[in-house]
Amino acid sequence: MAIVSLRAAAMLVVCALFAVLVYRLVHSSGGLAQAAKAHRRPAVPNDRLDVIWPRGETWPIPLRGTVVRGGLRLEELRGYPVVVNFWASWCGPCRREATLLAAAAQAHRGDVVFIGVDVHDLTSDAHRFLRAHDVPYVVVRSSASMTQRLGLIGLPETFYVDRSGRIEDVTQGELSAATLERELGRL
Repeated sequence: MAIVSLRAAAMLVVCALFAVLVYRLVHSSGGLAQAAKAHRRPAVPNDRLDVIWPRGETWPIPLRGTVVRGGLRLEELRGYPVVVNFWASWCGPCRREATLLAAAAQAHRGDVVFIGVDVHDLTSDAHRFLRAHDVPYVVVRSSASMTQRLGLIGLPETFYVDRSGRIEDVTQGELSAATLERELGRL
């Protein structure tokens, strides 16, 4: 009888924990990505991010070489439209869209700031990926607090930030050329 009571109590605790988990998933804010999707235009996080790839040749001339020394805060890019792409070298869709992003950065050279954010990667693997895809823009290392606040659900994800530092929209999953050009036109 005591074993049956103990099992029933354990099942009750497990069910209660499961109910709490479901409630939090259903009622969570979903981070800034969900706010952007709901057209609430949240401000971009201001975390200091370590630069792992300091190539800024496609950036507007006033930004080249000045912002990236040691680290970068996305807030420092105000005044320019910004495309922030979260990726990793081990991510298949990230590899497929890398050429598209590099070409778009070249096509919008000096007008739009492209930033790559490497997530859960070894620096050596990231550098190999960046060299292979000839990435012409600055890449930073992700911070856990930033990915959590943004509400990243997977890779790749691309955020579109307007000149005032507000997130206009987000693409969750692999980019298409049409989607990227549409979003750039809106910025």
